[in-house]
Amino acid sequence: MTTVLLTGFEPFGGDAVNPSGEAVHRVASRWEGPDVLVTAVLPVTFAGAAGRLRELLAAHRPDIVLGAGLAGGRAAIGVERVAVNLVDARIPDNDGEQPVDVPSVPGAAAAHFATLPVKEIARRIAAAGIPAEVSYSAGTFVCNHVFFTALEAAATGTRAGFVHVPWSAEHAPAADSAALPLADIAQGLEIAVRTSVEVAADAATPGGTLH
Repeated sequence: MTTVLLTGFEPFGGDAVNPSGEAVHRVASRWEGPDVLVTAVLPVTFAGAAGRLRELLAAHRPDIVLGAGLAGGRAAIGVERVAVNLVDARIPDNDGEQPVDVPSVPGAAAAHFATLPVKEIARRIAAAGIPAEVSYSAGTFVCNHVFFTALEAAATGTRAGFVHVPWSAEHAPAADSAALPLADIAQGLEIAVRTSVEVAADAATPGGTLH
């Protein structure tokens, strides 16, 4: 039986809701197995998020780690392929910290690739009628920090990845904001989890970008 750790984030930047955390709660409420799903909503702080993630890894020893976070402005669910070892915070985190040009993990590699089937996850989410794409930048804020930390800290054999989600239509900051219904975001996360369990090797199909 496979154990999956699925994480989202609390609100940040003055927002009242973070759809990644709300969607994680929805996935947990309707999960019927057979695999074990552990969920958590992480703080949007560099120290707190990484520390909590490491606690969860030690406590549950998951086979798969999938993080989710908000990318306001995106119109599709973005399945991240690359985590960079860089923190460059455009805004302060929820502790008021704003580190600039420091590594997520000192002494670690410059970047890591996701070890989940990112192309197949994006394909299956899109096949369900939910906009999805492979993304090659997870940013340099807490989302990327957690993504890189997961890949660096995960034990041998543990696979990890990250998904960015748009605003939920129910909580978007403006009527014209790019958004998806929260139900679609939750369904996309569940598809990502189940695809990660079912698929070991990614689809050998083009998924790159020209710029």
